[in-house]
Amino acid sequence: MRIGKLNGKYVVTWTEDDGKRRRYRLKAKTQQSAEAEGRDVFRRETARPSGHLIADLWGMYREEKDGRPIAETLGHTGKALLPFFGEMRPDQVTVNDCRKYSRDRIAAGRSVGTVWTELGHLRLVCRWAEKSSLIDRSPNIELPQKPAPKDRYLTDAEIAKLIAADAEPHIRVAILLMLTTAGRVGAILELTWDRVDFDRNQINLRVDASGPRKGRAVVPMNSTLRASLSVAADAALTDYVVEWAGGPVKSIRKGFASTVANAGLKDVTPHTLRHTAAVRMAARGVPMHMISQYLGHSNTSITERVYARFAPDHMSAAAEALEIGHLRVVK
Repeated sequence: MRIGKLNGKYVVTWTEDDGKRRRYRLKAKTQQSAEAEGRDVFRRETARPSGHLIADLWGMYREEKDGRPIAETLGHTGKALLPFFGEMRPDQVTVNDCRKYSRDRIAAGRSVGTVWTELGHLRLVCRWAEKSSLIDRSPNIELPQKPAPKDRYLTDAEIAKLIAADAEPHIRVAILLMLTTAGRVGAILELTWDRVDFDRNQINLRVDASGPRKGRAVVPMNSTLRASLSVAADAALTDYVVEWAGGPVKSIRKGFASTVANAGLKDVTPHTLRHTAAVRMAARGVPMHMISQYLGHSNTSITERVYARFAPDHMSAAAEALEIGHLRVVK
């Protein structure tokens, strides 16, 4: 940067990286004020947008959550999302970008639920970056309208078929755990033997006192699960309840799908088993606050919104209040 004069006026000049020469006329009347004004002009005109890219923040978030299921999950969703958003800074992301991403992904055959999850992860990372003071403000990430939750749950006959189906031992243990603890598959795969208390007849699905806690609870073992885990404990080679080839299991997706197929069932995912467990409890009259604790919900209203309709006496008092068959015309 140089300060000079042109036609009696102070100017600031410099050469860009591409070789182009830039020159700006200044308002300054003295050499000293021209030096100060010139520096301001130079900084303003040559300033490049700074800050982390979405791809940078994505990597930092995964590094912080290393060892937790969300880190692995973001590895999968990032494969689709980062080619579109990765080279953007958060302040460059617009609602129109989110809408275009949704249209493109759905047009490519992805479900609305998948796109909702992917953009939800983008929102998660950006909000984390804001709370971590890595960015000034999280952008407005617009998600497509969330699809209605699948209402698939297993009947007693289907549960019997699934339990009786050919399955690898670790898959069978995982299925029993999901059906009898209502735990999420991530919590089941992270479960270690030190959190299986045969003396107190309890299973602690929480990794530790600090978390994660979403969908995780301390639940009792019923006789079916206790018998199965007693056998598994005697044969255990690792600290993990669900193990394979002398190590922990990261995913049961393929093995679970194979077992479902062997049972002759369709549209069954690991989450179906958690949903099934909750429906069975509600249908058998278990109070909502107990089901809520079992599912690890943060409050009972979440449980009631989804599962109250399965309770045998759900809204029966309201229906009784609307009984009109006994009314007679008064003359």
